[in-house]
This record gives sequence, C-alpha cells and structure tokens, in this order.
Amino acid sequence: MSKKVLITETILRDAHQSQAATRMRIDEMIPMLEQLDDIGYYSLEGWGGATFDSCLRFLNEDPWDRLRTLRKYIKKTPIQMLLRGQNLLGYKHYADDVVDKFVEASIRNGIGVIRVFDALNDERNLECAMNAINKYKGDYGAVCEATICYTTSPVHTNEYFIQKAKTLEQMGADNICLKDMSNIILPYTTYELIKGMKKVLKPTTKIHLHTHNTTGTGEMVYLKAIEAGCDIVDCALSAMGNGTSQPATEPFVATLKGTEYDTGIDIEKLVPINEHFKKVSQRLEKDGILNPKVRGIDVNTLIYQVPGGMLSNLMSQLQQAGKLDKLTECLAEVPNVRKDAGYPPLVTPSSQIVGTQAVLNILQNERYKMVTKEFKALMKGEYGKLIGEPDPEILKKVVGNEKRITYRPADDIAPEYEKFKEEMKEYYTQEEDVLSYALFNQVAINFFKYRLARDKKVDADAAKSEVYPV
Repeated sequence: MSKKVLITETILRDAHQSQAATRMRIDEMIPMLEQLDDIGYYSLEGWGGATFDSCLRFLNEDPWDRLRTLRKYIKKTPIQMLLRGQNLLGYKHYADDVVDKFVEASIRNGIGVIRVFDALNDERNLECAMNAINKYKGDYGAVCEATICYTTSPVHTNEYFIQKAKTLEQMGADNICLKDMSNIILPYTTYELIKGMKKVLKPTTKIHLHTHNTTGTGEMVYLKAIEAGCDIVDCALSAMGNGTSQPATEPFVATLKGTEYDTGIDIEKLVPINEHFKKVSQRLEKDGILNPKVRGIDVNTLIYQVPGGMLSNLMSQLQQAGKLDKLTECLAEVPNVRKDAGYPPLVTPSSQIVGTQAVLNILQNERYKMVTKEFKALMKGEYGKLIGEPDPEILKKVVGNEKRITYRPADDIAPEYEKFKEEMKEYYTQEEDVLSYALFNQVAINFFKYRLARDKKVDADAAKSEVYPV
C-alpha cells in the first residue's frame, strides 16, 4: 500500500529565520506565493517564530498585514505558524486572556496550522493555547499541532517522548510534531521513536517531524522517519535549505519519486520558485545578513547540543567581552549548566538562559558566582516544570531559601488584555494592535509611530527611526 509523504515548506519562515535572522521582506515573497500555493504542499510555514518581532523591529511591517497578505495569495494551502505556548511569540508568559485572543486573531486572519510548543515540554504551558486553537478552529478551519521538543539526556528516553505524544493527543492535538531544533536526533533513534509513537497514537493523528541539517544528518533522519510511518516532514527550497535550515526540498522530492512514499510534487515546478529565492538569498548575503558559513556542517552541535542561533549568541557575548578565545570552554560548560538545571531542552528561551549562564561561569572563573535573574527563574520553576531535578547544591546557591513554584506559572498572571488596550489606546487602529503591544511594548509603540508618520504624515522624523535598520 502506497503512503504518500507530505511536506511542509519553510522558505517563508524558518528557512530565513535559521539562515538570515528572519529578514526576508513580504515584497520578496509575494511574486512566488501563488506558485507555492499550486505545488501541493501539506502547509506553507510563513508566520510565527521570530517573524512577528522582526517585522516590527526591523522591516517596517505590521506582522498582521503580512499574514493577511499571505492569505490573499495563498488560497489552497494552509498557512502554518509557530507558537511558543504561553509565551506566544514573546519571551515570557502572558495571561490566559491574551493567549486566547492571540490565537483567535491568528486563525481569523488566516492561519491554518498552529504548531505550538513549550521550551520545557511542560504540557501545562500548552493547555491554554491548545484549548483556544480547538475552540476557534471550527469557525475558520485550523489544525492543532502540539509539539515535543527533542533533546538527549539521562532522563529523556524514547519512552518519555512516546508518553508525551499520547498526553498531547489526549489534550486535543490533531497532529504531533517532533521538533529537533538542533539536528541532534540520529536516524536509527528516529526510526524507533516514530515507530513507538505510531503504536500508541490514533491512526488519524499525523506525526510531523521537524529537523535542521546543521550536523549533516537531516536527510537520513527523514528517510528513517518515513520508513517508520512519519506522515509529514519540514523541508526548505535549496536556495535557503540545508546547513542551519531544513533539509532541501528538491532532492528529498526526487529521492522519493517513484517509490511508495512519492510526494506527488513536480520538481520542475519548484525550479522557477527556487531561482527567485536564490536572488533573495543573494540580496541577504550582500547586505551582510546571511553568512555563507550557515550553509555548512557543524559537528559541534552533536557534541554540545548548541543550536545555531544559540552559538551565534554565545560568540557575540564573548566578543563583546573580548574573550572569544574562551568559546571552547563555554561550549563545554553548556552541558554542565544544563545538567545542573535539570536538563532543559535547548530552545528559546531556555537555550539563551543556559548559554548566558555558561558564559558567566567561565568569565567569572567561578561557577554561579554571578547568576542571571532568568537562570534563577528557570531553577525556581517560573518557566515550568523541569523533567530532571536540579543539582541540590547549585539550587541552594542560586535560589537560596525562596520557595520553588510547583504549579502552572501563568496561574499567577491576572488578566491583562484590557490593561494593555488602555496603555496603547492613542495608537489603536485594530484589536491586533493591542496584541502587538502586549508582546513587544516599546518596539510596537515605535512601529505605531512610524505607521502614523507614514499614513498620516504626522511626524516625518518618526518614519526615520533607527529602530528599523533594514
């Protein structure tokens, strides 16, 4: 029996987030949107992740306008987004009323698949967002894709991931995504894990695998995954595929052609689309945003589990301190800090928290002499439940006698949507403006000032704000 493999194309979101700091503009996407819509992809990932922040901060774009523009041209293929659970698209927990309104607005404006994850795989941090997706998807048509962040440690076993998949399905997930943000899952592990998930999940629940090709194993991981029964994989057109991005679309389509897993995609239709995005990639490289090194293989990721974005952040911190020669020591310290903290997966925001603490430990020549407030919050449970128990001595040193949180962190946050609406009322033009402000207060205000200057010619200088270097 044939089993067609489905592909999610990431060229409009994760591909340029992974290689070019999410700097592709909407005008660079528009010429190819209708052609992408005709390919026959499962979904087109085009929103969420860092796109929201980047639109407001760097590109003079309203992220909601971007979403509506995508939907204007993409009529047949679901538009997919990445959502950080209770963090939405920001870097902290938000109140339940904000989460609910954000999910509703996303679906209403055109999102068809919401991939929702939590950095610590704490399902309590997914509950509100998943409930909202399932509440509103019937009105507009949407898929709830609950996500498990993959990592390795003594406590992260295949059994743990398989049970987590079953739990998320019971919470209302339509799809289960296994998200390997660092390309550290290995091919035969993938096979066993997908097989195990297929045994416990309903036949109607699709398994969607996400990886990168940072360590060079991405294509092999996908092949073993589909042999085990994986339904959907993430790929990026070769103009921005491979390296820190997803495995390239075209060779994957060609590999499966004529087999029982044939995607049904016509590779010749991909050629002109890819040629267009090659030019976009060249523009990003010329502007100094895309470093050609991101297209290569980095085996350090297999050793230290440090994703590409986290590595760049580590190097930046060390460079600012004039200590770039300490990079190897800091990389070696990352697994130690992660172990001390109870083995959090390294994905936003836990990757930045662990990485920064590793740098401090090395530069201070004493472990945990100085501790960031974020690392303390992680150890206290303010980001959610850690699967492993933190080292008792380190916990005492970092947290002291303060009480740790054992409940859902967002339970401490009172409703805040109306408060946000009042704070930004002079710039209000739509409900979505309140949500932009809720996530990125000052950045959103700066954008609103720019928009006012552009549309009403109120203050020409506001449109020249240095907040927006393109």
